[in-house]
Amino acid sequence: MDNAVRQALVARQLEEQITARFPVGRRLRVLDVALRDGRQALRLARAGHEVTGLEADPELADAVCRALEGEPPGIRERTRVIVGDSRSTGAHFLPGSFDVVLCHEVLAPGDEPGPLLAGLGRVLASGGLLSLLVPNAEAQAMRPGLAGDWDGALDRLAPVDRSLRREALVASLTGMSTPLHQWYGVQVFTGEDTALPEGEEGERLLAAEERAGRTDPYRGVAARLHLCAVRD
Repeated sequence: MDNAVRQALVARQLEEQITARFPVGRRLRVLDVALRDGRQALRLARAGHEVTGLEADPELADAVCRALEGEPPGIRERTRVIVGDSRSTGAHFLPGSFDVVLCHEVLAPGDEPGPLLAGLGRVLASGGLLSLLVPNAEAQAMRPGLAGDWDGALDRLAPVDRSLRREALVASLTGMSTPLHQWYGVQVFTGEDTALPEGEEGERLLAAEERAGRTDPYRGVAARLHLCAVRD
């Protein structure tokens, strides 16, 4: 699934955070611990940063490597792809190795986030940015309910898994000296299958999603939460 709306929103939010935190023109060391199709990693490499992608699925890693073959030499030189588990970053990288760490769509309901977050915190340099994209555990019933899937909505209205609630994640981040700096809702109005129209219509869609994603109470019912934390 393309998820172009989600990818565009996260890219804009990331750019805002990077621009606010780091000097213009600085080449950042970036780690993407769930590379998948490599879209965010390639975008940052094209912007001049040194990017490392960690991907557990060898086929996905190979697909990104093939996509890199079509990029200019400078981008290929700044990008490396490693096959490995996102939950074992300590086995691959030294402490403080990265200025920006992306952890998008890794954690799912029922997961225990503590060990993963602790590993990411260790490889993040002082003053570095952690970008964490997770399902919004407290809004799981919204999409099936709006679509008229009442059984699906009732299933998701069961007691919420507390480990991925925003307050629990914020507490975990604070406890590992990487407190929350900003958070956004991602996809307040749109769903998994929403295509991103071209031209002015697409820009209006993104403008509405962007504003809602940083405005209470709307961001609290978004499909996903984008938490941006900074290492002390």
